[in-house]
Amino acid sequence: MALPKEHTYTIADIYALPDGERAELINGQIYYMAPPSRKHQDLSMELSGTIREYIRSHKGNCKVYAAPFAVYLDETSDTYVEPDISVICDKNKLDDRGCKGAPDWIIEIVSPSSKQLDYLVKLLKYQATGVREYWIVDPMKNRTIVYNFEHNSIDEYSFEDTVPTAIYKDLSIDFRNLDL
Repeated sequence: MALPKEHTYTIADIYALPDGERAELINGQIYYMAPPSRKHQDLSMELSGTIREYIRSHKGNCKVYAAPFAVYLDETSDTYVEPDISVICDKNKLDDRGCKGAPDWIIEIVSPSSKQLDYLVKLLKYQATGVREYWIVDPMKNRTIVYNFEHNSIDEYSFEDTVPTAIYKDLSIDFRNLDL
């Protein structure tokens, strides 16, 4: 018995979505996105603001973008993501549509509907495409997992900890100081 052919989607399918409908495209498959919770948004604003202020105060060249922000991870047209927070240090990757290539640092804030995507699918995709550092911030478990792909290390922190970053040696984020 023949198996049904799996449909492969493209960036054109993402652009054809109705206004207001958000989705990501990973390996040719569409993943629809639910609206974020208030706590999710609080975390996103606090983290992106902290990182942005650090970069500004150190006269850094990197840029911070919060979702929705388009990231085209590779040269093919089968992967388009909107990480919760993207830090891009190579301005040549930026254009009016978003980021072409892997950001240096990505933070995903886990929602009930995004667990499998954040913990598995995106983890593997981000590692394979050259993201240097990936944080999974899980407000349901009050923890942050830090993947430093450059040094092949994984560390886990609670929301009671200060979390060091790999791409900035002197930046640590104390989750107790975030206004959640």
